[in-house]
Amino acid sequence: MTSKRIFVNALTFARLPLIVAWMVLAVVAEIRDSLPLAVLGGVLMGLSGITDLFDGHLARKWGVVSELGKLADPLMDKVFYLCAFPTLVWLIARQAESQVHAVIMLAFTVLYLLRDTWVTFLRTVGSAHGADVAAMWLGKVRTALSFPGAGFIYAYLALHRLCGPAWSEKWLYACYAAELLLIVLTLWSLVTYTRAYSPYLKKALDI
Repeated sequence: MTSKRIFVNALTFARLPLIVAWMVLAVVAEIRDSLPLAVLGGVLMGLSGITDLFDGHLARKWGVVSELGKLADPLMDKVFYLCAFPTLVWLIARQAESQVHAVIMLAFTVLYLLRDTWVTFLRTVGSAHGADVAAMWLGKVRTALSFPGAGFIYAYLALHRLCGPAWSEKWLYACYAAELLLIVLTLWSLVTYTRAYSPYLKKALDI
């Protein structure tokens, strides 16, 4: 049981070195214009996302769900966002790929980080008043889609200069669609969490 718990927690915390390694490789690959480094970085980003897919599943399957795991999993998700999305903004700006895309991705990144900061605050207030602070299904869906969404945007940025303007324009619109979906989910999640925790906010304010 102990070895299984250690493995699951190690899988969760592996998200940190994997996504940091991706960030470094993505920057170096862009500066050196190296497709092999970009591909290697993409593999590491994919592995980082896979850890989120399996750590919780294995913890429940093996009966080793722990308080540490419940706290570490959302923390590692935030680390992923903090590394991945600002790096994608930098890549778009560095490539001068599209001013519109750069602005959308910047707004997207700020919205993502603000939402997570606000939800963390709500959970802290709720926990102090006996609330169940487990992640809601909408938050889980948003998180699950964030990893492939970031990977898709990165793949586009790594390849679009090699594949010609017609290919780039087509897949740029696909990036817009993915980003719009995640923005809608983020706003929906923000409203849902705020409504769910509003009674605890009122208690905290003695209303």
